[in-house]
Amino acid sequence: MSELVRVDVAEETATITLNNPDVRNALSVEMSEQLIAAVETVEDSDARCLVVQGSGGYFCAGGDIKAMVEGVSTDMDIEKRVEEFGLPINRAVQAVYECPLPTIAKVDGPAFGAGGALAIACDVVLASERSKISFGFRQVGLSVDSGTSYLLPRQVGENVAKELVFTGELVDSDRGAELGLFNRVFPDEVFEQRTQELVDHIATGPTVALRESKRLIESGADRTFAESIEAEADSLQETLGTADHAEGAQSFVEQRDPVFEGE
Repeated sequence: MSELVRVDVAEETATITLNNPDVRNALSVEMSEQLIAAVETVEDSDARCLVVQGSGGYFCAGGDIKAMVEGVSTDMDIEKRVEEFGLPINRAVQAVYECPLPTIAKVDGPAFGAGGALAIACDVVLASERSKISFGFRQVGLSVDSGTSYLLPRQVGENVAKELVFTGELVDSDRGAELGLFNRVFPDEVFEQRTQELVDHIATGPTVALRESKRLIESGADRTFAESIEAEADSLQETLGTADHAEGAQSFVEQRDPVFEGE
């Protein structure tokens, strides 16, 4: 099996790289399956943060158009086509979204369709000035997939999500930041340096506390305020006994930067 997805774990940070630039890192079935396996590998590692990026000047061009064309030209049952070609992509995006670690999309180049969904499935999206993002499923005559109907309205609001999907607008980095699709946009010439600084800051944070905070924020919209307070109290039981909490409190008293070990 070719290595369409690379996994590298260096100290606190795991990096997953989509590695098929000849097709702009499009999510074929094979790449999707490798992406799911890569996320599982990261979750079993000692990594404290996950970065998802593309190779060759692209983030991800979405679904495999060649497979779509082949599917149209065959007599394969539509339900089977969805199961064999659509669901693996959806599950790959889901695997990234459900990763308990803080996740960062490092978008340096275009992110289209399912690639856009993959980007915003991450907790933080960092983009270079040359990057663009689109949810143009309309271009291939398809309704949204890859979790777009869930992720996009939560990112930009329902009406803007509909506009982006109805028009297929190719959103540049400035508008992407304005809409909240990109957390931060860095100049191309310092993109690697600035993203690494932010990744390092997150990766060396209090891992248990960040994991619990991520879970609470993601579920907060489905709870009442009282339920949220109760859930936060439950999470405090997970974090108050950690070494990182002890270090954080002590460093605050001593007026120094904390050194968190992720425990």
